[in-house]
Amino acid sequence: MSEYLLKYADARGQIKTEAVEGGSEGEIRERFSQQGFLVYSIKPKGKFDALTTGSAKPRKINLEKFLIFNSQFVTLIRAGLPILKSLDLLATRLTDPKLSPFVTAVRDEVKIGTSLSDAFAKQGVFPPVYVTSVLAGEKSGSLIDVLDRFIAYQKMTLAVKKKLLVSLMYPCLLIVLVLGLVAFLISYVVPQFAELYKTMDAKLPTITVMLISLGTTSSDYILWILAALAGGGIGFYFWMKTATAQETIDRITMRLPLLGEIWIKYQVAQFSRVLSTLLLGGIPLVQALETAGDSVGTRLLKKALVKVRQSVREGRTLSESLQETKLFPPLSIDMIEVGESTGALPAMLGSVAEFYEDDVQTKLAAALTLIEPGIMIFMGTFVAFVLVALYLPIFSLSEAAGGGR
Repeated sequence: MSEYLLKYADARGQIKTEAVEGGSEGEIRERFSQQGFLVYSIKPKGKFDALTTGSAKPRKINLEKFLIFNSQFVTLIRAGLPILKSLDLLATRLTDPKLSPFVTAVRDEVKIGTSLSDAFAKQGVFPPVYVTSVLAGEKSGSLIDVLDRFIAYQKMTLAVKKKLLVSLMYPCLLIVLVLGLVAFLISYVVPQFAELYKTMDAKLPTITVMLISLGTTSSDYILWILAALAGGGIGFYFWMKTATAQETIDRITMRLPLLGEIWIKYQVAQFSRVLSTLLLGGIPLVQALETAGDSVGTRLLKKALVKVRQSVREGRTLSESLQETKLFPPLSIDMIEVGESTGALPAMLGSVAEFYEDDVQTKLAAALTLIEPGIMIFMGTFVAFVLVALYLPIFSLSEAAGGGR
């Protein structure tokens, strides 16, 4: 008998994790399924411990390549091929070297009788929403429909992310160029003028003295400055990994003018899209909330959604539970409340996602139209300040020489 870690939902919808003994994963799954439990995953105890303690960190897969795999997978199943045969064909023909070993491992698990959802879950790299969707498809007998919905969700998500990245590329490039120009002027140009003014017996203006002091100091201590910046960056990186730091950063981000609103609306759109996809796939609301909560990219919202799930489990409506978090925009709460009262919650969540995705893109474009001129104005002002500070003594000396004649 081996020991396994079992994750399942009981008759009340409560999700539990416990260690159980059994001859095989299939035997444990069948035993708990016959008792009316919804089994999420079964993992060998040792393997699970290694993953949770961080000694075996899961790798990531390319979501675009994974989307292509799913499109091919659905096509083969729809054509009438068995799941195992479809996995066999895809495992040997995938061009992505990172994804291929995981698909091969899934095929091997299915070959020995493991369910498809459990086989994907064992790899530890596939999105939770995908594993849960496959589980729903297996339970309802509509795997193709569920995978079609996941593909549509993934396409929409990738499209939104690409639009956001493209929108941010130009401002980021401008910022890098400005920082490079500032560093060049202060660390190279200013020290050259400082050497020139040393040979002149003249009183320099205050702004020139300040700029030369800054330039010579940065030039003399450039290695220390770089080391301090690198050390600060490394320290900040590790600090960001802590739960307290992530919540602090989330709260600061939320308070930023305009950008904070964009940030929270993007998170709400992502959460609504995932929850809609899971509910359409037949996953109960409480279990869907757990998976959707794990999919959001902010710890503050994840923490709030844990309370939302508990509140819904106790019998309260989703809209009331979300309103108590004070994180969700009022309009999203109103739309979800309408969806609950009309029995069309999955469709309404999809509408919430579409509305806020469009709103995020519109507001981000508006923010960038303000940021880009701001960067240009800062760059022009700084360059003008440097030129005036450096050339003012020359003009002063020329005027003095002219007056002497």
